[in-house]
Formats: sequence, structure tokens, C-alpha cells
Amino acid sequence: MRENGGVRDDYGDDPQELVDEVSALLGAPATLEDRDFRLIAFGVHDSEDDSAMDPVRTRSILTRRSTAEVRAWFERFGIARATGPVRIPAAPTAGVFLGRLCLPVRHAGVVYGYVWLLDEAEHSPAQLEAAMAVAARIGARLAAASRAGADSGRALRLLLTAGSRAARDPAEEALRSALGPDADEPHALVCVRPPAGKDLYGGGDEELPGVRTLPGAAALCRLPDRPRGEPVQVVALLVRLRSTHLLATARTAAARLLDAAGLPEAVAGVSAAREELAELPGAWREAAAAARAAHAQPLLGPIAKWSNLGPYRLLTALPADAPPDPSVAPLLTPAHRELAHTAEAFLDHAGQAGRTATALAIHRQTLYYRLSRIEQLTGLDLSDGESRLLLHMALKAARL
Repeated sequence: MRENGGVRDDYGDDPQELVDEVSALLGAPATLEDRDFRLIAFGVHDSEDDSAMDPVRTRSILTRRSTAEVRAWFERFGIARATGPVRIPAAPTAGVFLGRLCLPVRHAGVVYGYVWLLDEAEHSPAQLEAAMAVAARIGARLAAASRAGADSGRALRLLLTAGSRAARDPAEEALRSALGPDADEPHALVCVRPPAGKDLYGGGDEELPGVRTLPGAAALCRLPDRPRGEPVQVVALLVRLRSTHLLATARTAAARLLDAAGLPEAVAGVSAAREELAELPGAWREAAAAARAAHAQPLLGPIAKWSNLGPYRLLTALPADAPPDPSVAPLLTPAHRELAHTAEAFLDHAGQAGRTATALAIHRQTLYYRLSRIEQLTGLDLSDGESRLLLHMALKAARL
């Protein structure tokens, strides 16, 4: 089997070169993961023997992360506290068919990741010392990347929450400084929204995925969102684009963030592209609106693009505390949930009774009875186009 070496583009060549240096020093294939076991880089593996690989390494390379079970197995050997090489035996029941040599990647006493080698051979103290010296250089680079990511995240948060132009200007300059040459590239914003009552990534900034582990990521931060109901903490991700016409990188980054969240009901929204940092507050409104729409209408998710929202682009622009229309309000009470669902299905099917009855699995006469009840409750005439539009939009707005 032959694997091609790989590295996240955000790191440049340096981490890959350092991983290859460790491989050369110890004569074994190496991988580099961050402290959350997300893959950063991996070295070339030349072997005609498939048994020289095991499922854990293969999965890490293919999915860019390890499972919680594998992480727990490795951490039980004290790798998070170790300052030198750690030997980890094979555990076939966990898919670890080969023993590992783990080199903790540390800087200033903080662990930033791990270099892993499929290696059961003995090495001289001099070899291990040289390998740990390379791991220390990797740690310094990851620490610098972490500081840069924190700076850009703070600047992004300030820019997106600034209430005035006077506050936005210095935030924009801080973000421009943190991004460097990338500030002049086109960008899009991604908003990741958790399900009700849940926190994303443990709820703390230190638990956020590393910026450098996400494709095209330029900045990452938490932000409060206050739609109708309880406030919720969402995550904002700034993504560099190759072109204003190509949002594929943003969508890939959004999928990676949702995967890292580990919450099946979490959703993401993606804004349209922007060429100027000053336009990012508008892009954030689009991304947050798209995430809200995906949460309200599962057919739009789990990743919704602002450009594909249809009528939800208008509905998400309504004030978060706007009350429902008085004529529709009675229909939105818990006692009339079934009638509201019937009305929405009827309007979604363009007022065609046959299609609506089929979709709801009810008799057409039952549908007619419910429609008459809806007219009684709301005072709206469902044969009138404007009344239908009002009811339809009010029902969709209530989803938000």
C-alpha cells in the first residue's frame, strides 16, 4: 500500500516537512494530529504489506479525525501530560493492530498535538532526542498558529458585533492585520447553529476546533444570536474563497464544523461571497439567517446557502420580536397545531385539495372540514390570493 503525504493548505509546507523529518529520523511513517485528534499532516508510507497499516491510521487519514474510543485508549497512557516519547501497545479490539510511538507536541508547557508513528522498533536515546527536538519545532509553529487564530477570531467577533461605524472601523483594521495578505481575498461567512438547549463544542472558546484544521478557514469565534425565544450561542467561521462564484470551500468547512460538533440536529448557513472586509457584517446577517432557516425548515439543511432560501430571505429579515399577525395568531396556539399543519400543507401544495389530502394521508372531506375551521379561526378567505399569501407567510415566519 502507498499513501501520498498530505497537509492542510493553511499550514503551508512547514508542518509537512517536519513530519517527514521525524519519519526520516525514526524510519517509520508519521502523522501529526492536533490535541483534539484532528489530522493536520501525514507522511508517505511505502509498503506492499497491507498489514503494515491498521484501521485507526487509515480512518484518521480518510476522515481527518479519530473516534472518541480511540482517543480514550490513547489518552489513558498519559500522552496529554507527557513531555517525552510514549510507547502505546497494540489493541486489536480497538482497531489498533500495531503499536505506536507518540511524540507529544508541546510549546511553553502546553500540548498542541501529537506526532504518531506506527513503530514498535527500539530507537537510541539520540534518535528519540532528535525526534523530540523536531516535535518541539512543530509545537512552536502550532502555538503561533493558535495565537494568530485567536487574534483573528477576536477581531472577527468585534467586527460582527459592532453597533456603529466608529466601532467597526478599528475592528476591520484589526481583522485585516490578523489576516495579512489573505485580507484582500474573497470571503464567505458560515454560521453553525446548535439545536435548542445544546452547546456547540463544549461551550467555551478553548474548545472550538482549530482554525488550521478547517479548509480555507481564516477566523473562528462564538457569537450570541437572539431570535425569537431564548438566546443561543452560534459559531462564526470566516472562509477564504478561490472566487466569488465558488462557495464549495465554505460548504466543505461548514460540513467539517458540523461533523466536529457531533450534534445531529445542528445546522449551518452560508452567506454569499464578499470581496471587502467592510461587507462582512452583511454577510453575517445572511449566514445567520440561512442557519435559522435551516433550523426551521429541515428541507433546507443541514447546510443552507443564503442564495437558496427563497421566501425565507424575506422572513428572516423580520424583527426577531415581531408578533404574529393578529388574524393568524389563534391558529398558532398549541391547541390548533394540527390545523396549522394542515393550512401550511394546503398552501405548500398551491391550494390543491387532492395533493394536500394525499400528503396528509386524510380523506378529502376531512381536509375540507379542517379548511373551514381554519377560515373560522382566522377570518381569512382561503379562496382569496392575498389572504392565502398572508397566512402562508405567517406560518413560515412562525417556524423561525
